[in-house]
Amino acid sequence: MTCAFLSDEWFAAVDALVAKAGDLDIPPAMKAAEINVTVSTAGGDRHVYIKNGLLSRGHHPTAPTSIVLDEPLARRIFVEADTAAGIQAFLAGEIKVEGDLAKLVAMQMEEPSAKQKALAREIAAITR
Repeated sequence: MTCAFLSDEWFAAVDALVAKAGDLDIPPAMKAAEINVTVSTAGGDRHVYIKNGLLSRGHHPTAPTSIVLDEPLARRIFVEADTAAGIQAFLAGEIKVEGDLAKLVAMQMEEPSAKQKALAREIAAITR
């Protein structure tokens, strides 16, 4: 079963995979980052929140950092786990950032744990 990226069905499937995965050994800089993400899609903006290295639906009113990016780039970063794509896009001006840039940069510089990488592969397998 595959689910459309960022759909309610996709979030439910991802939540189930995260619960099954247990402790992901998330690096400290990834755990510390709180980021509101607006993903521009053909169907309108999707709002996502990153906390403790995980994506959830919606925005959080006290998040110190906000980013805006398009769906193909979000897919590369969040589904394909291509952290280099995020850095390159930021340097090219393809990601709009407001707020605390330091935590975003620190998060991007961390190498995901082996458990996070395994989870990313599972998420990619259920995403269309």
